[in-house]
Amino acid sequence: MRKALREAEKARDMDEVPVGCVIVKDGKIVSRAHNLREKNQAATAHAELLAIQKANKKLNTWCLNECDLYVTLEPCMMCTGAIENARIHALYYGTSDEKAGTVDSLIQIKTLPHLRAYPKEIHSGILKEECAAILSEFFRNKRKIQKNKPKKG
Repeated sequence: MRKALREAEKARDMDEVPVGCVIVKDGKIVSRAHNLREKNQAATAHAELLAIQKANKKLNTWCLNECDLYVTLEPCMMCTGAIENARIHALYYGTSDEKAGTVDSLIQIKTLPHLRAYPKEIHSGILKEECAAILSEFFRNKRKIQKNKPKKG
């Protein structure tokens, strides 16, 4: 998770929402990514999707059932679907996302019929405080900047 946090820091430094992800196979990182929605102007440029795409390419397979995914924020519906479709073995995430998380927060993915196969394991709260802090600080700074902008008109 510390490597995922480093990816989140890269996103923050690019003025992206600071979410980072790494995918691990046999104890080795096979891919890493961070949010790039603003840079790529792509709604799908979430850390998880980018890391899955990189792992697919590196391992030359769409099926990542021998891989574990570490992400700093609970995945959204799009990313949860991609994790399931990529057959990620285990999901580790840092902090919950009460507004958009679909692993445990808004939707409990394992309770839905036909979506119980993958990931085989879900572990939450990994470095929770650090993962929450980088997001809180980012949005606090965004609100300050917005508040201090001169009003037009």
